[in-house]
This record gives sequence, C-alpha cells and structure tokens, in this order.
Amino acid sequence: MMLHRLRLTLDMIKFEHSVFALPFALTGALLAFRQGGYGAQGLWRTLLWIVVAMVGARSAAMTFNRLVDAGIDARNPRTRMRQLPAGLLSSRFAWGFVAAASALFVLAAWQLNPLCLMLSPVALAIVFFYSYTKRFTSFSHLVLGFSLGIAPAAAWIAVRGSLDPRILWLTAAVTFWTGGFDVIYSCQDYEFDRAEGLYSLPHRLGIARALRLAQALHFLMVVCLLALVWSLHLGALALTGVAAIAALLVYEHSLVKPHDLSRVNAAFFTMNGYVSVLFFVFWAADIFLLKPGA
Repeated sequence: MMLHRLRLTLDMIKFEHSVFALPFALTGALLAFRQGGYGAQGLWRTLLWIVVAMVGARSAAMTFNRLVDAGIDARNPRTRMRQLPAGLLSSRFAWGFVAAASALFVLAAWQLNPLCLMLSPVALAIVFFYSYTKRFTSFSHLVLGFSLGIAPAAAWIAVRGSLDPRILWLTAAVTFWTGGFDVIYSCQDYEFDRAEGLYSLPHRLGIARALRLAQALHFLMVVCLLALVWSLHLGALALTGVAAIAALLVYEHSLVKPHDLSRVNAAFFTMNGYVSVLFFVFWAADIFLLKPGA
C-alpha cells in the first residue's frame, strides 16, 4: 500500500522531470570545481549530495504545489484527474511526503557544508512561495524560473563554500529559460485562468504576445550563457553547447502557434529535456577536456 502511494506521488510530481534542473546544478558544481574546488574523490561525494538535495527540494516543492493548488486543479478540466483532486492520494499523505522530502534536503545541505545548511530554509521558502504567486502576479513564471535558477548557484556554494557572483549568470539563464517554457505551457490554461481570475502572462497579454515574450526570455537565456562563457573563460565546446541550445529553442518555438497548441507537450517536455542534457554534455566536456582559463 505504501509503495503504491509512493508510486502515485512520484507520478504526481513528475519525478522524471528532475532532468530539467539537475544538469544545470551539476554544471554549476563542475564550474566551481574547475575554479579550484575539491579533489576528484571529494567532488564525487559532493555531487552525490547535490543530487540528493536537488531531488529532495524538487520533490518537496512539487508536492507542496499540488497541495496548494488542489482546489484549482479540481476545477480545471486539464488537471482534475491529478492524484489529489481525483482522491487517489490523501492530503495527509502528501503533507507527510513534503515533510520527508524537506528533511532529506536539509540533511543533504548539512552533509555539504555549513553555508548550505544555513541557506537551506531560504531555498525551501523560495520554492514553496512560488505556489502562491499565480494568485497575485503575472510574473509567477519568472518566480518558478528563479526557483530552478538558484540550483547552479547553490551547487557552486556546495563545492566552494562561498558564492562567486559570476555563477549568477547561470542562475539568470535558468530563470529566463524556465520562465519562457512555463509561459508556453501555461497557454493551455488561457481560458481557465481568465475564468478563475488567475494571473498568468498568457491571460494578461494574450497567447500571441505571450509566445513572443517567451521567445524574448529564451533569447535572454542565450545572452546570459554567452556572458558566463566570457566571464569564466570557457572554450569552444561550451560555445558549441550554447549554439546547440539556441537551435533547440528556435525549433521549440516553431512547434507552438497562437492558434495551434497541440504540440505544447512536445515543446515543453521533449525539447527542454534535450536542452538541459545537451547543455550538461557540452559544458562538462569543455570543463574536463579543455585547459582552464585564468
């Protein structure tokens, strides 16, 4: 029974979508290592606890979001069959899962270093706060982006024990990237958000202008990645990775039209999975294969 509920919970939070943010967090850790972090043995231990922290924080945040939005999800035809509105999981079990995942995150932060432990409540507050933003601001998409964007900066802190402002270019890049694809995804709920009085950029701007704004956010992502390449003196492989990401984003936007949202899932899930994985592959190769700059 417990295993069945756990499987339902993992399906509810789309556990497999951890691939979106995790490669960026791991890249943040590798960039910190490149600047003079741990030895190889220490790095692998740190990477392990970073993964545990990411899984814990994302699991807690997604379950919390489902709990906070359970009433809204029950009224939305697209989401009414999710586990909580459909009664497949109890809110009591879900709250217990939030507590357990949060504890796992704090444990991982404690294993990393004192600054990570000190900042862990702040990180949880940020990712939990996102769940309320659609009720009062159209910029909820960027709050979600920032919730994922803090991951590479946190990973840098996990390796170095302090924050280098240059890694904030990667925080900004992930913020704009996530905000952009969340705008695309939320176009599906345009009519529902209008009826419910919920704030979203498609509701505020209309679908066509919202999609153009998503393009602008993804352009800013590419600019931030180029700034990071320059500031950390990365090489040709990192630049190739940025070019590959730009091409994928162009293709992603070609899949979605203001009057045809039938391929939103392909744009949201498939293409963004490729973006994050390709980013990590190219940048990790640059870090390990090319000689570090100054």
